[in-house]
Amino acid sequence: MDDKKWLEWAVELQAIAQAGLYYGRDCFDQERYERIREISAEMISSRSGMPVEKVKNLFCCETGYQTPKIDSRAAVFKDNRILLVKEADGKWSLPGGWVDVNLSVKENIIKEVKEEAGLDVKVEKVIAIQDREKHNLPVYACKICKIFMQCSVTGGSFQVNNETMDSRYFSLEELPSLAEEKCNEEQIRMCFQAFSDESWKTILD
Repeated sequence: MDDKKWLEWAVELQAIAQAGLYYGRDCFDQERYERIREISAEMISSRSGMPVEKVKNLFCCETGYQTPKIDSRAAVFKDNRILLVKEADGKWSLPGGWVDVNLSVKENIIKEVKEEAGLDVKVEKVIAIQDREKHNLPVYACKICKIFMQCSVTGGSFQVNNETMDSRYFSLEELPSLAEEKCNEEQIRMCFQAFSDESWKTILD
């Protein structure tokens, strides 16, 4: 049995348990759902080698009906090169991150580019809305929806910050070592294609 199938089962068990804990009223059912949630965490811990408590903190801390997390990524171009930011581990990524609960997706990507690259941008179009596990490794226990947006610069410059070490523009032929769990060459190539196509239609997984 491959790890992906085990992970799918664990994720489904966690989702069932989370919904049951939120909507269930019977105290005995609550105990059963809590145990199902613990089993899902134990399954992931067993297959990944990660301590059970760490899995619980990452995977079993939400309430209510389980929905995907949203990750926003900005494609900013200059002279047919794309903007990447250098992270603490030395790898590069499109600027972006988790969408904050008090911001729209558009507002969030504007904030992220400002924080990580020091640039003021406006959103031009949505390039793609992707199911992360269809494109990026490793597969995560939580479901993630990735939204790629093409943006244009209106001002600003890179500033030293707590999230990134540097920002530069790269051609498709000279891409640096990428943080592939966040964005990979396939996704950056897609952004280049969208940039060069004025009639681009948003890709939906």
